[in-house]
Amino acid sequence: MSITPFQALACPLDGDPLQFDGGGWRCAAGHAFDIAKQGYVNLLPVQQKRSGDPGDSKVMVAARQRFLDAGHYQPVADAVSETVLSGSSSRAPLSCLDAGCGEGYYLRRLAAAAPATRPLSLIGLDISKWAVLAAAKQDARRTPQARWVVGGNASLPVQSGTLDRLMCLFGFPVHGEFARVLKPGGKLLQVEAGPGHLRELREIIYPVLKPERASHVDKLEGFVHQDTQDIRYSLELDGAETIADLLAMTPHFYRASPEGRERAAALEALKVTVDVRITTWMRD
Repeated sequence: MSITPFQALACPLDGDPLQFDGGGWRCAAGHAFDIAKQGYVNLLPVQQKRSGDPGDSKVMVAARQRFLDAGHYQPVADAVSETVLSGSSSRAPLSCLDAGCGEGYYLRRLAAAAPATRPLSLIGLDISKWAVLAAAKQDARRTPQARWVVGGNASLPVQSGTLDRLMCLFGFPVHGEFARVLKPGGKLLQVEAGPGHLRELREIIYPVLKPERASHVDKLEGFVHQDTQDIRYSLELDGAETIADLLAMTPHFYRASPEGRERAAALEALKVTVDVRITTWMRD
């Protein structure tokens, strides 16, 4: 297996290519971005922030890390990895960005799934510094496998036309930016919650469930639809801590009323449905 950090970063202030200078990254205009001691780089300028601490909180990141590391979403990760690696038989490095990478679970699963003859060039990006910090810390325990970047999907700090694959899992897609950074023929993998996703938990924390919005898209500017795959299975969750982690890692924790969160906190076991849709688009 040959996994290397992605190199084609762009300055978030002027879009020029960034060059690595040993301790950080610098563009021709002199804008400099240091690498933190944990191994990540912050490419999210203050003017691109909507709050002082955007993205998932430290608590949400820790909860998701525990839940995912327990393997509850491994079928989803396996399907994503298989789709990313499909159709890439050459020995040239396959570059892949996880836009909204969280604590890096899906990139780590991708690296583990890649055959020895398939070199990868990986970058994980998230607007939450807590998520990127967690990802970089885990990566540092082994030979570094990915470039970890604090940044936003609305203005990706990536040079145009440099990516073979782009993953956006349960995140906030910005398709214009995704089209810009992908090579022609590159693939976008978008993972979204299906209508039955975590329904049993939602029925507990909400008095009434809202009607599901249609999520199927036939056309996407700059892309050609390639495939849609539905992943659906049941999870048997034991223990209040595991159920609390599932709730805390989702937006439902903040949307639910205090009464709804109390009902969830009283659970010792829960059978819940995982229902996700993986849609693959090709950059035209």
